[in-house]
Amino acid sequence: MAVKDFSDPYTFAARSFDWRLHCGEEAIENRLKEEVIRLGAKRAFAICSPSIKSKTRSMERIKDTLGPLWAGEFTGIEIDSTYKSVVAATEAARAAGADLLISVGAGSVVVAVRVVDIFLCEQGDHFEIMTQYPEGKPAFSPRLNAPKLPIINVVTTPTGAMNRAGSGLANPDLDQRMEYFDPKTRPASLIWDHEAIMSTPLNVIRSTATTLFSGAIMGAAETKMNPLVEADRTHILRLAKRSYLKMIEEDSIGPRVDLFTAALLGNRAQDDATQGIQERGGRTFAGNYALSTAMHIRYANVWQGEANTSLAATMVRRSPVPDEEPARRIAEELEVYKPGMTPRDMQMAIADGLEAFYTRVGMPVRVRDLGIPREDFPTLAKETIKVFNANAGMRDPEKQYQDALEVLEQAY
Repeated sequence: MAVKDFSDPYTFAARSFDWRLHCGEEAIENRLKEEVIRLGAKRAFAICSPSIKSKTRSMERIKDTLGPLWAGEFTGIEIDSTYKSVVAATEAARAAGADLLISVGAGSVVVAVRVVDIFLCEQGDHFEIMTQYPEGKPAFSPRLNAPKLPIINVVTTPTGAMNRAGSGLANPDLDQRMEYFDPKTRPASLIWDHEAIMSTPLNVIRSTATTLFSGAIMGAAETKMNPLVEADRTHILRLAKRSYLKMIEEDSIGPRVDLFTAALLGNRAQDDATQGIQERGGRTFAGNYALSTAMHIRYANVWQGEANTSLAATMVRRSPVPDEEPARRIAEELEVYKPGMTPRDMQMAIADGLEAFYTRVGMPVRVRDLGIPREDFPTLAKETIKVFNANAGMRDPEKQYQDALEVLEQAY
């Protein structure tokens, strides 16, 4: 068999998954029960965070809508999907005899419910079936073969987690996240209910939307995209640019749904890329996923979006000088391009432009803005070594550690 040329954007594969989406006013009342029935469930169990339970009507609406199909609820999922709260949710779902799981909330709850599904259905030890990092070898995720319960996600922020298969739990007793991967935990249905979406505080939705907006801007310069990915990325950028600031200025349902759509398209773009190679290989500037993840998991007051923006400009400045064409595309999208700029000029203007934009919308632009003490830097740097999406065990641990330390110092 000939070796595939993954650098050729016209040599690619794509995947599709069976799911349904319902968006609208009273989508919970109008669509949730029919989805539970379609999936053959008799005992639907809902899971959320304390804030969703105490500050919104979502759980009561779901219970009233499902009637006899309602099996119960767990309302204690903690920020960053802690192992402790996921184990408690698993025990509650098992005691209720759940045959379908409903997540209600943002990324932490969505991720938590996927792992609840794994813990309910897999027989293996929780620590043996998670992603493993054998010393001196690539990381690997054990295959999870047991059938899973169907999942319905009632999503409240434009999180990229809404339609994915990977999950990570925070566990302060370990030197890594507890990571799991199982395609069977992708949702069977997505519910975008207008009231549930609008009940999310603006500062919460802004954090997630900022990560999405930044990714859309940087994605404008991706190279080697196949035509499907290019279509997704083009529309993601259009939606993000027209809706991000509008969401902050008028806080209405339209811009929020635009951003939810952009997040879902981002998931599809990953599925449409050949093994993700176009996504990883075509970035103009280095990312900061491992470090921002370590930051928001360690500190309850630091969310993913804020962690990203505190590092973003520094990562741009640290990157190799870009090629002219992709740098110009990003500079033009940020409206910082001027005729006669060299690639290095554009690189610095992009970094400055990002800082100015994030400051304008009230997001932090330096690590010190997050209140993270410098004496914690070595611990944070160490925690970047075992993050599968950023470093699947292929980088030298000492180099990973030193690079993270340098980024933190320069971003401080």
